Amino acid sequence: MAAIDTAPLENSLGFIALGAYILTLMPTNLRIIFPQTKQANLPKWLLKYRRIIGILAFCLALLHGFLLVKKRDLDFLDPNTYWIYIQGVSTFIIFTLLAITSNDWSVKRLKKNWKRLHTLTYLAMFLLTWHVWDKMLDHWSYLTPIGLVGIVTTTLLFLMRRWLEYRNKQQKAKGKAFSSQIPEKITL
Repeated sequence: MAAIDTAPLENSLGFIALGAYILTLMPTNLRIIFPQTKQANLPKWLLKYRRIIGILAFCLALLHGFLLVKKRDLDFLDPNTYWIYIQGVSTFIIFTLLAITSNDWSVKRLKKNWKRLHTLTYLAMFLLTWHVWDKMLDHWSYLTPIGLVGIVTTTLLFLMRRWLEYRNKQQKAKGKAFSSQIPEKITL
């Protein structure tokens, strides 16, 4: 049975990074799943400062990774290192790409590809869920269940959002098909 420990600094930083990352995903999920929240102040505020919060999440994740690499003295020439930490390394690569391109110049330069690139954040969401579960399974601290509930809830909200978007798209397509069958003028 796993014991519940206090969280070391590197795990606390990872937890705060996870919380900041979750905040970046909330406005869009809330707007689509709970449309009445569009006028609420918190989602508006989160949307306004999403870029800064995302950069903060990246910086905290960078510090989290740096402290863990230093503490565990990881050998980056050993392929097993990448296999063991594949979720964390993959997520960090995605976060790096997103952080580097989180500026107005990149938005203008990449145009519609910028939005495609930033959809990688949803892949990072799934990888983070796996990362937190896999790495904390035997090292539970008081932060672990909070982090797991946060990222799993966010993932479920995202899946619900995608299902609602798909359903709305299907209804619009049916509506267009139905309206095209109705003659515009009825002549007698």
